[in-house]
Amino acid sequence: MNIELIRLTTEYREQLFEMLTEWKNDIIENHTNMSPWKIWANDFHDLECYIESLDTGKKEENGWVPDTTLFCLDKDRNIFVGAVNIRHYLNDELLKTGGHIGDGVRPSERRKGYATAMIALALEECKKLGIKRVLMTCDKNNIGSAKSIINNGGVLENEVEEDGHIELRYWIQL
Repeated sequence: MNIELIRLTTEYREQLFEMLTEWKNDIIENHTNMSPWKIWANDFHDLECYIESLDTGKKEENGWVPDTTLFCLDKDRNIFVGAVNIRHYLNDELLKTGGHIGDGVRPSERRKGYATAMIALALEECKKLGIKRVLMTCDKNNIGSAKSIINNGGVLENEVEEDGHIELRYWIQL
């Protein structure tokens, strides 16, 4: 697996459009997860505005903490296989159910080990930000996400009910 996490630039327009179009169709047809939510917050067809919207900056505004969104490039095939959103610190809401890292893999690339590998790369980014203990959460029914978190050293702390569903909260010591 030859992957890297990259910041989105206009150079990757085709890869982004291909991945998000596939993913959006799967969301509509199968009601699958939209994680990381940040890649869906704005219309990707206006690429320049989309790129600007990915990182919330350096200070907390309107309940949003500073974050970084990175896309996972399979360098051998030159395609995006997923994305991660890294929150630089936790506010009360993220401490309960969001965590430091949101991640997702495009539908055609799931169950191939990309989530585990992307999380490992995201943890390296967390180290660069000075984060020493990373919180990751997932829906209790999302067995694949739980496995990917556990494969990266995640230790289950507890379960939290939020809006009728149960979130699992895992800590990873860096």
